Amino acid sequence: MRITVKKSLTLIEFLNEAYPDSPRTRIKKLLKSGAIKINDRPVTLHSWSLKSGDIVEISSHSGITARSSLPFPVLYDDQNIIVIDKPAGISTSSTDGSRSIQEIVSLVLKTMSKGKERAHVVHRLDKEVSGVLLFAKSHEVMNIIKDHWDQTEKHYYALVEGFPEKEEDTIKSWLIEDKSQKVHSTFERPEAKYSETHYKVIRRLNTYTLLDLSTKTGRKNQIRVHLSDIGCPIVGDRKYGASEDYLRQIRLYAYHLSFPHPVTGKIITIESPMPKGFLSLKEKDEHYK
Repeated sequence: MRITVKKSLTLIEFLNEAYPDSPRTRIKKLLKSGAIKINDRPVTLHSWSLKSGDIVEISSHSGITARSSLPFPVLYDDQNIIVIDKPAGISTSSTDGSRSIQEIVSLVLKTMSKGKERAHVVHRLDKEVSGVLLFAKSHEVMNIIKDHWDQTEKHYYALVEGFPEKEEDTIKSWLIEDKSQKVHSTFERPEAKYSETHYKVIRRLNTYTLLDLSTKTGRKNQIRVHLSDIGCPIVGDRKYGASEDYLRQIRLYAYHLSFPHPVTGKIITIESPMPKGFLSLKEKDEHYK
């Protein structure tokens, strides 16, 4: 984005006017990133004096545009990847034409990059699940990340019904999906996929338990099936045995994701705090998209 300066002012004043809804700390990070050029010269000094007629160029990869254009939080954004906080109630991707997170992010990236970028799916979160979700901005980057996916670490919060027998354990099973698109644990056979989920009790709350979970494999509905298998279905997850007394948002949240950056190889760690109301259960139906 190129902007012609209309009056004399400092660079930080110019940026505050250009992005009135962005926090000051975010604008300072934009300066430090080298994403700003003045008359084709990179500038990082916030007190740089601008005069009428100067040309300020702000890289489309700075992340400001994505953050202000997307209807959910952007947790990380650079030239190769974007990480968002996915809301519950919308699919990661879609094949039936329904609106998805991938479609929403792609539209913004295409606009920012004049059609050069789009959101490529690296991993998925179930429609009913919220949390940290990573997209690659090119097919090449997507393949690099997937090639090193065994170095990825994912953690989830889950509020479950009842109490697991052990404070910490690893659940292992073979998973298979039936014709109704429900996943079940089964015995080892060619069409079944091996899965492994580790859990640790964080604390007990009345008749519920808050767990920290990590997965060694990433099968469809894996965590939901495994917790149901041990008699502790996730709150709100009616599909896998949760109470049907009230309609509740599923209490499964992907809060941590760490992975090697596809270009630098540096480990990127993204964490997002537990959503407000995650532990609050009232005797009434909950409504969410």
